[in-house]
Amino acid sequence: MTAIWVRVLMLGLTLVLAACGGDGGTGSTASSGSPAGSTAAGDQCSLINRQIWAKGVVDEWYLFPETLPAMLNPAPYTSVSDYIDALTATARSQRRDRYFTYLTSIAQENAFYASGSSAGFGFRLSTDATARRAFVMESFEAAAALAAGLDRGDEILAIGADAGSLRTVTDIIATEGTAGVTAALGPSTAGTARTLQVTGLSGTRTISMVKTAYSLTPVSSRYGEKVIADGGRSVAYLNLRTFISTADDQLRTAFSHFRAAGITDFIIDLRYNGGGLISTAELMGDLMGGNRFSSEVFDNVTYRPEKSANNSTKNFSVQPQSVSPLRIAFIGTTATASASELVINGLVPFYGARLALVGTNTYGKPVGQVAIDKATCDDRLRVIAFSLRNGANSNAYYDGLKGAVGATCQAADDLSKPLGDPGENSVRVALDFLAGRSCTAIADTGQTSLSVGASPSKRELLTPNRPDTSQREVPGSF
Repeated sequence: MTAIWVRVLMLGLTLVLAACGGDGGTGSTASSGSPAGSTAAGDQCSLINRQIWAKGVVDEWYLFPETLPAMLNPAPYTSVSDYIDALTATARSQRRDRYFTYLTSIAQENAFYASGSSAGFGFRLSTDATARRAFVMESFEAAAALAAGLDRGDEILAIGADAGSLRTVTDIIATEGTAGVTAALGPSTAGTARTLQVTGLSGTRTISMVKTAYSLTPVSSRYGEKVIADGGRSVAYLNLRTFISTADDQLRTAFSHFRAAGITDFIIDLRYNGGGLISTAELMGDLMGGNRFSSEVFDNVTYRPEKSANNSTKNFSVQPQSVSPLRIAFIGTTATASASELVINGLVPFYGARLALVGTNTYGKPVGQVAIDKATCDDRLRVIAFSLRNGANSNAYYDGLKGAVGATCQAADDLSKPLGDPGENSVRVALDFLAGRSCTAIADTGQTSLSVGASPSKRELLTPNRPDTSQREVPGSF
C-alpha cells in the first residue's frame, strides 16, 4: 500500500500548479491543481487526490520547509484537514504554526472578505469552562441576535432546538466541555433555529432565533467610532471588528472625522479582531501615519529563500484622511491576532513608550498565508508562506506583542459596560495611559480577564475545533 501511494504521490505532485499574487486573508494567491490521470470532477476531488494536491502546495510554499516530513502516508487520515495538521505538526509544536495552515472553502472565504457575509445569529460568545457559563460579548447590527434583544453582557443559561428541549449551559459544559456549546448552537447554515434562555439587564427571558445570512459591519454604527471627552481632552476611539474590504471606506471616513477634529490621542480597540486582509491593515497604517515619511517602512513581507522574488516592502503613504497621533493605546486580548498585530507592530518603531498595549497579551501570529485554490473542489489551502516584519525588521511576537511594545497596561474586558464606554475597564485604563496616569503592566497570564459585575473570571471566546472563515477572523462569532 505504501509503495503504491508513493508512486501516485510523485506522479500527482509533478502536475500541481501554483501561482503567486498579492492579497488575501493574510496574503493570497490563486491556482488550481489537477491530479494526474483525472478528468472527471469526482476523480479530482477524491480524498487521495485532494491530499496529494495539499502536500504539493505545502511542500512548495511552506515557510518552514525544514519541519516537514519527507514522506507522510495519507492513508490513515480520513480528511484533508487531518492530513494537513499532520504535515505541519512539527512547526506547531514549536509554536510557529498554530493551525495557521488550513483548508477552507473558496466561495465561503470570498464572500466573507468581500462583504463580511456569513450565516449565523450574529453574536460573539465567550465561555468559562471552570464556572460553566457562557456570555454574549457583542451583537452585530442587522443580524438576528440584536433584533431579539441580545447584547453585550447577557448570559446564556440554556440552549435547545425549541422551548421543550432546553438544556442548561452548566450541564452542557459539564458533560461535553465548551465544544458542547458550539454543538448545541447548531450548524452555520441559514434556517437553523434555536431557543435560548438568557439573563441580563432586561431580566431573565426565553427567546427564539433563526440563523440568517448577514453582512458584518467592520466598524459598528453604534460604538465603532466616537470621540471621548476626558478631563478637557478629546480622545479618538475606534473599534474595528475585522480587516475586510468593506472596512476600507469606513476607516477612511472615521479617520477623516478624527483629522477634522484635530485629535492626536487615539484608542484603537482590536480586542476581538482576529485579522483579515493585509491590504486593509496597510491602509490603516497609512491612515495613522500622517507624521511618517514615505521613506519609512510599515511592513516587510519575507518568503523562504527560493520564493524571495515575492518579497515586498510597504512604505508609509499619507492619505487625505491620515492623522498624526502623538500617543496611541491599542486595546488587545488573546483574540487579537494576525492583521491586528501587524498594525500594532508596524507602528512600534516610531513611538517607544508613547504606544501601549492595553488589556492582555495578544495571540502571536507574525506570519501570513498564501491561498492556493483547487477550484473544481471548492478547496482553498491557506498555507503559512511568509514572515511579517516591521520597519525595524522585527517579527519577535510568536508569543504575543507584550514584549515588543513600548508600554503595557493590564485591564479587564468589562462586560458590564458597552464597548467604547469611557467607564468600561479597558477603555478607562487606555484613557489613563494617554493622560499620563499610571497603570499596572500586563502580567504573564495566557487568558483574557473578563469582568462581569463584581465577579471577575477567566474566559475565552468560543471557537469551534474547525472554524469557518468568519469564525477565524471574527473569533467567537456564531
